[in-house]
Amino acid sequence: MFQSFRLSMTWLHTWFGLALGFVLMACFFFGALSVFDREIDRWAIPASRFEPQPMPSFEKVLRPAFEKIQPTKESLEFMRDRVNGPLPERFDTVRTWGAYTTHRDPVLSVFAGYVVPNAKNPEEGVWGNRTIDPRSGVALPDDQLKIGSRFFYPLHYSLNFQWKSIGYWIVGLAALVMLVALVSGVVMHRKIFREFFTFRPKKASQRSTLDLHNMTGVLALPFHFFFAFTGLVIFAGIYFPVTHTQLEPLHELHEKMEAQETGLPHDRAGVAAPLASVDNMVSEARRRWAAKGMAGEVGLLSLNHVGDENGYVSIYRAGTDRIALVGDGIHFKASTGDVLREDPPRTTVDSINTFLTGLHLQHFRHWMLRWLYVLGGLMGCVCIATGFIFFVEKRKKQHAKSGSQGARIVDALAVTTVTGMLLAALGILIANRLLPETLPPTWPARGDLEQYIFWATWVAAMAHAFARSGPVAQGQPNPAWREQSWAVAVLAVGAVLLNWITTGDHLIKTVWTDTYWPVAGVDLFLLAGAWLSFKAARKLAHKASVHKPVQRTEAAHA
Repeated sequence: MFQSFRLSMTWLHTWFGLALGFVLMACFFFGALSVFDREIDRWAIPASRFEPQPMPSFEKVLRPAFEKIQPTKESLEFMRDRVNGPLPERFDTVRTWGAYTTHRDPVLSVFAGYVVPNAKNPEEGVWGNRTIDPRSGVALPDDQLKIGSRFFYPLHYSLNFQWKSIGYWIVGLAALVMLVALVSGVVMHRKIFREFFTFRPKKASQRSTLDLHNMTGVLALPFHFFFAFTGLVIFAGIYFPVTHTQLEPLHELHEKMEAQETGLPHDRAGVAAPLASVDNMVSEARRRWAAKGMAGEVGLLSLNHVGDENGYVSIYRAGTDRIALVGDGIHFKASTGDVLREDPPRTTVDSINTFLTGLHLQHFRHWMLRWLYVLGGLMGCVCIATGFIFFVEKRKKQHAKSGSQGARIVDALAVTTVTGMLLAALGILIANRLLPETLPPTWPARGDLEQYIFWATWVAAMAHAFARSGPVAQGQPNPAWREQSWAVAVLAVGAVLLNWITTGDHLIKTVWTDTYWPVAGVDLFLLAGAWLSFKAARKLAHKASVHKPVQRTEAAHA
């Protein structure tokens, strides 16, 4: 089929990269934004713009918050067909209370799970969650969307397509294809070391584009390979499920045996019991961590089988002082406060898994490394975008002569994936600042409406890209690149101005007079993006003006 192995790898790299590069572009871009997802949340929810707080008192803050949590509509709908008879009107038996935070979170996420007495599967139940101010326990409005952690972050690994977990499978396939593209890319480029340093921006468009594609691919090669691989490892439970297969009985038996080995009850005893002081348990956990030379901030606090004789309290360390995602959990009997168990050192396999997971999710404290993660993700975006552009530039004149629409379609999809994606991200930020705090009862929830605007903006960008892709069929540049670049520049500046107008937090305030870097950082990032888009739009406009006289000259000679 091919004259050499290298040519076969070139074909594989080109077509595999083209087929799923559109998905990988979203994964890289929103993965890069997810590095600072909590900071984007602060920008999107002005009420949360204060300094990060430690885990508050259970008795004073958490317990009253837990007792007010009601099951969500989503959980009630989930259980509606999983019960014998109608759903109960009240849920009095609490399965779990939990609260978690990070070193970058001013607000606290709390959740509660309730037992459904007539559930077909006793393990299933309904749940609810709230976001509270840990200083007072006051809940934030339910309809406010955490754009960073609840939208951009899951978008990079699931595309926010939850039906049948199809988004996870698409991203998993794209990650696997990316590994193939990386290996084939190394094989096809024989002079990979020279390409590490080669970039000729003043050369012809195809040459400079290919140089930039090769350079960003080679510079960030370890980063790209590592994140594609660890992403597959993290979601291996979805791609290779144990439950809901022939191994399900074995899985349930393993869970029960594990509960016996750990001494932590798997089921409720059915006997009511009081709850000892959880604050004292937290103090004891911190004392034990300090004795081992570990930082003592609590990252996760959970109460299981609440109000039951088998109830226990699990306290996990935030673990921001190390890469591995471990909690060093300490578990207490809920009714007495006695220590039931301290998590033992992990096995070698578990240690490798937690290290890879922690390095991917970067919950540790290291701001410089976080920015390197962002740089690596954006370099992945540049690598993919230049791959699209090179594919189109190499083929558009040939396709124009033959009447093929291939280059036109790929170019329109490339515009949609690159500048269209930026417009969608800016669209949700601008909607967040323009929508009123309270909407009419007949309208969708505020957070849902923001998501609708995101997808509508992206669809509009795609329609524009296809509508303006006609010149590509004649071997000419697509003006949609230039026009959407101008739109990105304008909307990015607009988002910064709207943040100032609606909250009063302008850059002079957030950088100098009342420094608050989470908001200032988002504003500065938007302005940097606006400047880059402005430069790109001007360069594309210059190329278009040069192309028009040449086109008229050719027409005159014809």
